[in-house]
Amino acid sequence: MLVFIRGAGDLASGVAVRLLHSGFSVILSDIPKPTAIRREVSFCRAIEQGQAEIEDVKAKLASTADEALQITREGMAAILIDQAGEAIGQLHPLVVVDAILAKRNTGTHQSDADVVIGLGPGFTAGVDCHAVVETMRGHDLGRVYWKGSAQPNTGEPGMIGGYAAERLLRAPCDGVFEPICDIGSLVKKGETVARIDGQPMLASIDGVVRGLLPQGTVVTQGMKSGDVDPRGVIESCYTVSDKARAIGGGVLEAILQLTGAIRHV
Repeated sequence: MLVFIRGAGDLASGVAVRLLHSGFSVILSDIPKPTAIRREVSFCRAIEQGQAEIEDVKAKLASTADEALQITREGMAAILIDQAGEAIGQLHPLVVVDAILAKRNTGTHQSDADVVIGLGPGFTAGVDCHAVVETMRGHDLGRVYWKGSAQPNTGEPGMIGGYAAERLLRAPCDGVFEPICDIGSLVKKGETVARIDGQPMLASIDGVVRGLLPQGTVVTQGMKSGDVDPRGVIESCYTVSDKARAIGGGVLEAILQLTGAIRHV
């Protein structure tokens, strides 16, 4: 059963890992220069490196839809550079998951596949997709909505270890991103994590650098460019997050329900 996932950042990749573990074939797509900050757990790394691995799942970059299908037959996830999702019409997947997380629908339609699932705000179940999965941290994370929409975007990240907005690292100005630390580095509040055209981007809290843009990324002032996890567990930088696993569970539930794999008695 083929699943096409629009987006290949950390949440999309976490969904892909869960689906591959459950026996599905998965193809993901992304833009030519992805800006995912949790790069160590994002399959979009394959766009630059040719391949990527998250936990025990491998992914390879494909140049065509046919090549992507061949990669899935080898038990791996395939990655396509396909911002508009044009390959959906060539591949005819049974399931399409919009995991772009743009907080709005950027072009996914309920007619794209037999099963279409939207992640987070911007989608309405029964209108532009068959089901919506909640992405906001909290009691309903991973919940499947069969009617209506997920909770609206608040503009604030979820609370982790007592911190919310303080976890995020934002570019202090427009320019070219130059990391000083690596993903997995332990930092202290006030420490320089990166520079943008000579201006420092400082950590607001103590913790481990869980995400960071790659060297040379062109950024704008205020752009999310990194993430510090106050829990300070280095190993967590390299495994699927609790949030991604919960969302992946919601996607799996929706697929099984909508394909009739779950029978109500």
